[in-house]
Amino acid sequence: MNNRRYTRTFKEQAMKLVTEKEYPVATAARELGIPESTLTKWLHDSGWQRPVDDAGGLPPLSDDPAVLRVQIKELQRRLKRSEMEKEILKKATAYFAGQNT
Repeated sequence: MNNRRYTRTFKEQAMKLVTEKEYPVATAARELGIPESTLTKWLHDSGWQRPVDDAGGLPPLSDDPAVLRVQIKELQRRLKRSEMEKEILKKATAYFAGQNT
């Protein structure tokens, strides 16, 4: 278990990425190299609540068809990347499973 200690200044700056600069929690945590659960706990302890319409870093849904098209393109891009990552992990798993025999 990682019992790393963080300074008050670091915690405050990490939380500001989410509360003021509107970074998604997962993105801020990943960029800072800290567990998402740690950042979420700090935010929760400070009284912050995750926005209801948080769609993984995407803006809230719009009624404007042009905005919706852009959001669809972004989601398609993310899906393609996720599928590619999944395939890589499947191949790596098969490779390493074969190494153990």
